[in-house]
Amino acid sequence: MRTGYVVGLPRDVLPSPEKDEYYWTDLMGCRVFDGDGEEFGTVKELFETGANDVMVVTGDRERLVPFVLRHTVLEVHLEARRIVVDWDMNWDMNWDKDGDNSL
Repeated sequence: MRTGYVVGLPRDVLPSPEKDEYYWTDLMGCRVFDGDGEEFGTVKELFETGANDVMVVTGDRERLVPFVLRHTVLEVHLEARRIVVDWDMNWDMNWDKDGDNSL
């Protein structure tokens, strides 16, 4: 078995995504906003966790936002390069380092 290789295909040989399906490459570079219009930053990359995919969003700092349609991801507008999420911009900063993580 060989490892360490990148496999790629020309875009025109890939099937068109179905409704509510996206190629990761199409999401990278999209700007991410919450429902109030506050900008989180831009999708830098995505990764799998087994439970769901996660967007790495870079702006004033790096944020990890689960990519779960109709739950955390409310809208995807590829033409406008815009994603709207239901996610607290400071979610990960709300964790108490002393162990009291009640939000």
